[in-house]
Amino acid sequence: MFNCISGFYKPTTGVITLAGESIAGLGSHSVAQRGVVRTFQNVRLFKSMTAVENLLVAQHRRTSKSVLGGLFNTRSYRDSEKAAIANAMKWLEFMGIAEFANREAGNLAYGHQRRLEIARCMITEPKLLMLDEPAAGLNPQEKVELQHLIERLRSEFGVTVLLIEHDMGLVMGVSERILCMEYGKPIAMGTPDEVRSNERVIKAYLGEA
Repeated sequence: MFNCISGFYKPTTGVITLAGESIAGLGSHSVAQRGVVRTFQNVRLFKSMTAVENLLVAQHRRTSKSVLGGLFNTRSYRDSEKAAIANAMKWLEFMGIAEFANREAGNLAYGHQRRLEIARCMITEPKLLMLDEPAAGLNPQEKVELQHLIERLRSEFGVTVLLIEHDMGLVMGVSERILCMEYGKPIAMGTPDEVRSNERVIKAYLGEA
């Protein structure tokens, strides 16, 4: 489902809309231009680049692209670079990893890599942030911090968060609406309380007494 929404797979049937516009079948680049970004179950960063460099790359659409500006180091080019660096540092601060700005991403602790990947998404100012099993590999304290982070992203930046996750504590704690699936088919949708008490969900995930 995530791959179809984000443009990595082309759906063979059904519809996918964003703010009333069909995005089904669009390439991942076109989907991203419309404000849809995602993380992956396995962290995908530029491991040999520093944390701040990863965030600079994500801003390429908004920074100066002038070849001559870069060649002659013009004032507008320098101003664009400074603004991009300041924005990157702002997000590293928000994520609590600013002290690792100049450390290679591959050398960051796993939980910090997760935060950097989310920062790389958020720095593009998305409408829809898709998180693919963000709690995978995190310890209990990091999961609590992740929940607080998601809540802050929604409340402070107004971004819609679409979450795939198997940690039920996180799902129930952070979600407004939940779609529960079994073998790829929807079996329940509603508020956390509605899904938690749904008989089909109980049978599918908890087993019958």
